[in-house]
Amino acid sequence: MSMPVRPSGSAAEPDGLEDRLQRFATIWSRAVFPVTATSLTRSEVEQHLLPLARDLCAALHAWPFDPAPAHRVGAALVAAHCTDPDALSRSLGVVDSYLVLYCGGDGEGGAAEELRARCARLQHALAAGFAQALRERTLVEQEAIARSALMARSFAEQALHATEARFRAVFEGAAVGIGIADLDGNILEVNGALTRMFGGLEHHVRGRRVSEWVHPEDAPHVWKLYGELVRGEREDFRVEKPFYRGDGTVLWTNLTVSLLRDAEGRPQYQLALMEDTTERRLLNLRLRYEATHDALTGLPNRTLFFERLDKVLTARDGTRFGLCYLDLDGFKAINDSLGHAAGDRLLVEVADRLQSVATGPGEMVARLGGDEFVALTTGADTEQQADELAHRILAALSTPVRLDGRELTVRGSVGVVEGPAGERGPAEVLRSADITMYRAKSRGGNRFERADPEADARAITRHGLTTALPAALDRGEFFIEYQPLVHLGDGSVHGAEALVRWCHPQHGVLGPDRFIPLAEHTGLIVPLGRWVLQEAVRQARFWNRSHADGGPLRINVNLSPTQLHHPNLVADTVDVLERSGLDPGALCLEVTESALIGADEDLLKPLRQLADMGVDIALDDFGTGYSNLANLRRLPVSVLKLDRSFTQSMQQHPIDPVDLKIVEGIVSLAHSLELAVTVEGVETGAQAEQLRELGCDTAQGWYYARPGAPDRIHSLVLADAV
Repeated sequence: MSMPVRPSGSAAEPDGLEDRLQRFATIWSRAVFPVTATSLTRSEVEQHLLPLARDLCAALHAWPFDPAPAHRVGAALVAAHCTDPDALSRSLGVVDSYLVLYCGGDGEGGAAEELRARCARLQHALAAGFAQALRERTLVEQEAIARSALMARSFAEQALHATEARFRAVFEGAAVGIGIADLDGNILEVNGALTRMFGGLEHHVRGRRVSEWVHPEDAPHVWKLYGELVRGEREDFRVEKPFYRGDGTVLWTNLTVSLLRDAEGRPQYQLALMEDTTERRLLNLRLRYEATHDALTGLPNRTLFFERLDKVLTARDGTRFGLCYLDLDGFKAINDSLGHAAGDRLLVEVADRLQSVATGPGEMVARLGGDEFVALTTGADTEQQADELAHRILAALSTPVRLDGRELTVRGSVGVVEGPAGERGPAEVLRSADITMYRAKSRGGNRFERADPEADARAITRHGLTTALPAALDRGEFFIEYQPLVHLGDGSVHGAEALVRWCHPQHGVLGPDRFIPLAEHTGLIVPLGRWVLQEAVRQARFWNRSHADGGPLRINVNLSPTQLHHPNLVADTVDVLERSGLDPGALCLEVTESALIGADEDLLKPLRQLADMGVDIALDDFGTGYSNLANLRRLPVSVLKLDRSFTQSMQQHPIDPVDLKIVEGIVSLAHSLELAVTVEGVETGAQAEQLRELGCDTAQGWYYARPGAPDRIHSLVLADAV
């Protein structure tokens, strides 16, 4: 949720902001002054921190949000000699506790949550800036010490130009640990900084051998480099290396080892420079954890899950994988009714349950975001393992969750993808799992479905068509075919039904069943329906002008349920008729029976207004919606269109007498209500004759003509005239 941001220093800025910033800087200076190595007074430190507080306040409210200023604030702390680790932790604590309090304004609800989220990201950026600046400063210092040590080596090689006092000054006063050992690895000298790194006890360091400092987490190449150095094959090397202290704790260092040669150039000693990076490493690990784990549930997040999935899928050792993609059913209703805090507690409970069932070798659970979770399993028989994991997930969710005295039923839909590694990438696998999950949800939820490549392809095609619909209308890719409506009495053309088609660049000509549901789902059905109405009415007006001697040809146009609910239905229809000059009586709007089942007066009102204007309303697909026939009296319809399912049996011999009675009864009822009857799907002459004998008024179907171009209707009308 985005939050409006007030420009800094503008008239919209709340009164007293500078005073609150001053109080914030005061609290900050009191926190960091005791651990800051500086000659400044606390008041001077406070004045130094005040512009940094302004930067944090501005970043908190900036739009678009950018944490970079906090990164610079962290670097500024190091530049001000606030380099003690406590200075960072205390600064983060002050920002966490007071930044939103003093600089947040009157944000409530979603705005307050947004400010807290921004504050957390500013803390991360401040810590990163502090760590980076401290590292750069330390590297500069280390480089200076290294140069001094190299100078000391040069002085030792040229004894006439060196003094022991100068060497000792460099050796003992260095901020990094320095140790000297012979080529056999016996430690000869260590300075105070190195002794303190190892716990302050000199006997834990002096007199030991370098080979005793092997650590299980040593990089494989460390001791290879060391061997090359003592043999004189390299002059120095630099690595990150852990050591065990005397108390068993681990010391992490940046270690630089150089070879010292005598005046003749023969290897003589080895010089080690150590920088203690333990605190920095812990901070980096913490930042890495926060970057790869979900803050709410503690589960691995999307980033870490994709790293693990990519590693599994790129394995070339015959590994198989199984992935379960879970989405909670009805979670939005919980958020909307009980609030987001309750929704968050529910997600934590779900995460705990998922962790409790995914404990096998090679199994992991992650939260992708919202109420979406994934579980991954690997092994030799992942087809069975994935199904079992999906069963365990649904079983774990089956126990109700108690929140604030309420017992909530938790359900979920799971999409399962399984297969060998090396064939698909993470994005493709997750897309297949997502599609499969939605297939499970569409089938009622609380179940799992296995991935089906053909179903995936259909879903991808549907998505492609959905995204292409708006541009297709702008590019004029839609066109209309017309199917004639024929009088059963004399066989003359009564009119035509407008049927929209899509000439897709890749898929060719698509029928309405391929894209109308997608247009309904996206809302594009309203502009598309208006375009169809405009084109069909314009074509009907052209026909009627060309054949003024005969009766007016009628045009039937389908209305979708979404169009029925659109507030501009009547106004758009009137506008189209007036612009074209077509008489309202020549227009028939077809509405499916299912769209009017249980319709209230608000829905029927626009249809009544159109009917009062003279527009015919046809009840399409009649007989498929199981509506109450008595409701026909209150519907503003003038035509019933019998669904083709009622007339299919008339293509067979003998005709089922029950079907004849049903159609005869419907026709009799319709005529008693002064409704005309149109029949769809007429395929044979015998079928047409039977329907004529039953009293049906008009018909359409392939027996008369398939849907075609408008000139096809023109030809049929001319044939009638002859």
